[in-house]
Amino acid sequence: MTTGRQNIEGTNSTEARWVVDAVGITRSRTGSMARPWVVTGSSSGIGRVTAKELYKAGARVIMACIEESSAAERVAEGIRKEVEASHPELKVGALVVKKLDLSSLESIRKFADDLNESEEKINILINNAGILTRERRVTKDGFELTYVTNYLGHFYLTCLLLPKMLGSTPARIVNVASIAHTSGRMHWDDLTLEKNFSMFGAYAQSKLAVVLITRELASRLEGTGVKTYSLHPGILPTTNISNQIKESSRSWRYVLNFLSIFMIPLSKTQEQGAATTLFCALDASVAEESGFYYKDCAREEVALQARSERDAKKLWDESLKMVGLHDFHIKKDHKING
Repeated sequence: MTTGRQNIEGTNSTEARWVVDAVGITRSRTGSMARPWVVTGSSSGIGRVTAKELYKAGARVIMACIEESSAAERVAEGIRKEVEASHPELKVGALVVKKLDLSSLESIRKFADDLNESEEKINILINNAGILTRERRVTKDGFELTYVTNYLGHFYLTCLLLPKMLGSTPARIVNVASIAHTSGRMHWDDLTLEKNFSMFGAYAQSKLAVVLITRELASRLEGTGVKTYSLHPGILPTTNISNQIKESSRSWRYVLNFLSIFMIPLSKTQEQGAATTLFCALDASVAEESGFYYKDCAREEVALQARSERDAKKLWDESLKMVGLHDFHIKKDHKING
């Protein structure tokens, strides 16, 4: 990542400004960066870039990683060395690595309990982690892997951290969704896709759920000082997609290789992909907005199926049942019962 004010092809002017000058923007538009900034899936891809940029800006970043501590620590150390080599003049923040497996409710509870006990405040939660799986896989909790990793695990984590966030306002919850939500639909009678699984269908459903719950959370959190945002980071050449190509059968490999070649002209770098996440987490211009969806650092209209208030409320209720928070509700006096 460069720091000069050069134009970046494939981004609008606002996004380019965030990509090339994230450090300057974050320092000028936020207060103290010493508060914890939680980023899931921060060991690779745009999550790693997000963590790095916040670290460069002086933030104390909690890197929530699925990898074991030694592997995740190597990622954090790699970020420290990169920043030291490229920006030795910066007064950087801190990187704190913590284990989080979003496919496991037990792991999510342990992570949330740890943060709630150790952190005085949590102002920013960036739900970034995501996967794409070729075959249907079921977790030990009985959930389809794509749905729980991309959506339900983040929903559960958000609920468990809300008490702390409600006492840390102003606060923001940033959910990385995808333009794939436009082709998604909620299979209400088969959310775990036992009958209707397809790789892209599962991914699209999970991202539609992210957009719907962001809107529902905004409604339920109105007046509390906690704002919610969902976003499309762009088409990215992720490690996860590369792995799917390598692990696929010959016929699937042809299909995925064809799609990856088709998407190359439309794809962004990881730095460009992280720009809208940083924008939603940091920019003062959206501080009073909540529940909206963003693309290229600007508000974007969501798909018709993502505008349904009925489906958003139904998703809230179904999600609470699935994670076992049967009596959970939000009170506007910054307290949570449940």
